[in-house]
Amino acid sequence: MGGLKLAARWLMRAIALLLFLAAAGTFVPRPLLVAANASPDTTSSQRILLLSGPIHTDIAIPLDDRLRASFSFLEDAGIPVSDPAAQWLIFGWGGRSFYLETPTWGDLKPMPVFRALTIDRSVMHVDVAGSISETHPTVTVLNVDGEGFEQLVGFINDSFVRENGTTLPIGERGYGDYDRFFEAKGYFNALFGCNTWTAATLRAGGLRTGFWNPLPQTLVLSLGLYN
Repeated sequence: MGGLKLAARWLMRAIALLLFLAAAGTFVPRPLLVAANASPDTTSSQRILLLSGPIHTDIAIPLDDRLRASFSFLEDAGIPVSDPAAQWLIFGWGGRSFYLETPTWGDLKPMPVFRALTIDRSVMHVDVAGSISETHPTVTVLNVDGEGFEQLVGFINDSFVRENGTTLPIGERGYGDYDRFFEAKGYFNALFGCNTWTAATLRAGGLRTGFWNPLPQTLVLSLGLYN
């Protein structure tokens, strides 16, 4: 009985520590300081979208002719970026096992959860969308300047694993007809996972986030505080 009480106390302490770190990670901005001469170029600002779920975030960037050409390599994997009906290109980074084996909560299995809580290889999920309601509660509209947008797109591009300059689709895996998974750089775990990748991508675009945002809710809150 004493051992159970001790284990329970340590569990509560661990939970309290994680809650403290999540709060600190939200309310401490990253980068901490902004250059005094930094000012957004509103004349060339670009709108992007943050799409939030209960535990995961994606970034949607608007498709134009230049970006259709830049991401034309996705066509070979079955993603119709050249289709005029495609208005948004959506990127999400995550753990290989959880992403591939859990398309819905009804598909949840112990092994993907175990790998997410320890360490797993990563994948990039890419999808296209037509019109997205920017007033939907799961959608956050963000604006970055022209240079920031280029850096954000470059960060996403650099997250793909390439061999001889070619991205590596994972077979024909996807949740639907027009989305696919690709090999991605980095390793995943629950503390430094999909939402911390999203935050790093947004920072590459010149936005400020919390210092550590493992959850969509804390990331959205920090974006509202510092931008």
